[in-house]
Amino acid sequence: MKVRLAQSAGFCYGVKRAVELAEETARRRGGAMLGSLIHNDNVIAELNALGMRQIASPDEVRPGEAVLIRSHGERREVMDALAARGAEVVDATCPNVRRTQQLVSDAGAEGTQVVIIGESRHPEVIAIASRCADALVCDTPEEIGRRLAEGALDPARKVLVVAQTTCIRAVWKKCLEFLKKVCTNVKVCDTICEATQKRQTEAAKLAAEVDVMVVVGDRKSANTRHLTEICKEACPRVIQIETADELSPDVFFGCITAGLTAGASTPASIIKEVYATMTEEIKNETKLTEGESFEEMLEKSFKTLNTGDKVTGVVTAIGSTEIQVDLGCKQAGYIPVSELSADPNAKVEDIVHVGDEIETYIVRVNDVEGYATLSKKRLDAVKVWEDIEKAVEEKTVLEGIVTEVNKGGIVVSVKGVRVFVPASQSGQPRDADLSTMVKQTVKLRITEVNRARRRVVGSIRSVLNEARAAAQKEVWDNIEVGKHYDGVVKSMTSYGVFVDIGGVDGMVHISELSWSRIKHPGEIVKVGDHLDVYVISFDAEKRKISLGVKDRTQNPWDVFMKTYQVGDVAKVRIVKLMTFGAFAEVVPGVDGLIHISQIADRRIEKPGDVLSEGDIVEAKITAVDEEKQKISLSIRAILTPANDEDESQSENRNEDQSENED
Repeated sequence: MKVRLAQSAGFCYGVKRAVELAEETARRRGGAMLGSLIHNDNVIAELNALGMRQIASPDEVRPGEAVLIRSHGERREVMDALAARGAEVVDATCPNVRRTQQLVSDAGAEGTQVVIIGESRHPEVIAIASRCADALVCDTPEEIGRRLAEGALDPARKVLVVAQTTCIRAVWKKCLEFLKKVCTNVKVCDTICEATQKRQTEAAKLAAEVDVMVVVGDRKSANTRHLTEICKEACPRVIQIETADELSPDVFFGCITAGLTAGASTPASIIKEVYATMTEEIKNETKLTEGESFEEMLEKSFKTLNTGDKVTGVVTAIGSTEIQVDLGCKQAGYIPVSELSADPNAKVEDIVHVGDEIETYIVRVNDVEGYATLSKKRLDAVKVWEDIEKAVEEKTVLEGIVTEVNKGGIVVSVKGVRVFVPASQSGQPRDADLSTMVKQTVKLRITEVNRARRRVVGSIRSVLNEARAAAQKEVWDNIEVGKHYDGVVKSMTSYGVFVDIGGVDGMVHISELSWSRIKHPGEIVKVGDHLDVYVISFDAEKRKISLGVKDRTQNPWDVFMKTYQVGDVAKVRIVKLMTFGAFAEVVPGVDGLIHISQIADRRIEKPGDVLSEGDIVEAKITAVDEEKQKISLSIRAILTPANDEDESQSENRNEDQSENED
């Protein structure tokens, strides 16, 4: 029979950190542990022996005493009470738990409803919930439904969902699915500890491959209990114990393979004792399936670091100049802020958080001082070059920012790598000013890579051509008369404008731009303007499209007839001067004639003596011909209302001439 030990069994980072802080505090001056530091009576007893007494409330704190906050964290009101008593607080709250507390606190300050998926009586959950006045704690979809029915959960309100760090992944997913169905605005923050997830996944896999599974951990520990539940789903025989004394030979009767895992609050000494007892009971060698003894696995924790190695660690602290990383060995790891990212504008808080697992490159090891200098930027650069080389083979489209212009083209930064794009491949017209592209985000393909010379060449044009071809096909496949498009003015002529409607250009004739009389399209539009255009006609074979802008449902003559009647005075715009008078726009698309005799209260040689095109003047509507849609106007009628000249006769004498000139 063989015994197989899960690799992630035992202390997680947060528990290990809490115990180390407690031991350090005990050696320094002693103090008090508020509540149960971790769920393991054996560890608590050892800490008591070192001088760390256990208390139940802030009221028991002695003057000037150091108080250790457990890895589960504490309620906000407890922290406030300790501050009020002037206690020296040593905060051993797990960084993952602290992050969840901050998320909930921020959400509460913004007025967001908070739902915590976890056990309502667990100290970690109680501490997290205290950060928001109306936080709800649920551990099943049914519980969420009940709180919804009670009105405690508002489905229309913005909701933040977080999880107890040791929550079972399957429970989390079920609750999320239900919440997303009943609430309209749900923000999800997956706060399940990666170490917990890894531990549970390994335990489930191992349980499915053995005949009996032993789970070691305190019975008050939620993560140990969850491990047991997960193992029972995969293995018919599962036993949960706290110490090796609880093992008996009959547990392994008839078994060929046994599995062993442990909760996050279980120290290595207890796991080692249980492992030894198991192997003794079944009279087998103290070897794991992989051929390593438990002692050998523990020895690995004292691994040697070498310059150039890739290492993975957990972020334990973030300072103004460096990030501290626990590498699981005797040396501490530090990442200078300058070695965190190749992006000079990147912010540390956007890249890493305390408790994050991070992969880095060892730049230098100082065994004398006991630390290693790390670089995430250099490791990222190696990975980026690998991605760049792969992109050439797979013709992948990448995204980057144009950083500069040089003699032959432009330089695009793609994940920190300089990519040269020749001017002919920039996607811009020949002789275009490429400096306008600087700081723009562009898509491109890598066409050439020489890693030794650190030379990379790319093409933006190939991506644009492909996208344009796809857009053109989309337009021609779905175009129809009357269909509207959001178009962009690409160029302009004296007779109209060319508009891009998505990879295809259409023509808007000057007469279709506006109901008003205009001499040039530039009077109302310019290159780059967005226009709501519709299709008047198209020829798919000749690839020609005629577009319109005018709203044909709004007939200008109807607008005029609803707005004015004979005798009204209107403000009009002079649009054209003739020898016999001036045409003036009354409403957009409708002009009236001011005969030369009606321009002034005196005789004038020509309309230009008084008026200029573009002038805004007041004129009286003296006659309307609905059949011919003609309007007669008079400025003189306003100046000399008692004018004895028959205005209508004056206008009628020149009717034929005005019609010919209009």
